[in-house]
Amino acid sequence: MSTKQSAPRVGYAAGAFDLFHVGHLNILRQAKQHCDHLIAGVVSDDLIEITKGHRPVVSLRERMEIVEHIRYVDQVHAEILLDKLDTWRELRFDVFFKGDDWRGTPKGYRLEREFAAVGVEVVYFPYTVHTSSTKLRAALEVLSLPVA
Repeated sequence: MSTKQSAPRVGYAAGAFDLFHVGHLNILRQAKQHCDHLIAGVVSDDLIEITKGHRPVVSLRERMEIVEHIRYVDQVHAEILLDKLDTWRELRFDVFFKGDDWRGTPKGYRLEREFAAVGVEVVYFPYTVHTSSTKLRAALEVLSLPVA
């Protein structure tokens, strides 16, 4: 009697992971529960500037090193391509993880449609509203204001 093993389910969770916080950890923890091999895509400095309008506080190299040491992450990938399908063509993951702030939005629908066409499932996780890199960045800016 032969036992056929199925291929490992590969997941991909992309993020800036700038000013790493518990929301980032939550996404990676939840993603690992839904796949056998988790690739964390760390968005390049240039892509962050294009998509968010500012440079990250922490460099790509340092953000990759931080993410690489998270126990839920099996592989780290520098995300340098704007189109997620191009990243998929390079890595061939089975499931794509995203914060639920994209769910029900035009960009979320487009992502779901494009990934469905190549057999990739999109799984959303709750966005951590009480903390974010944006909030941390704003706090740092306030702290760096000159005292009158």
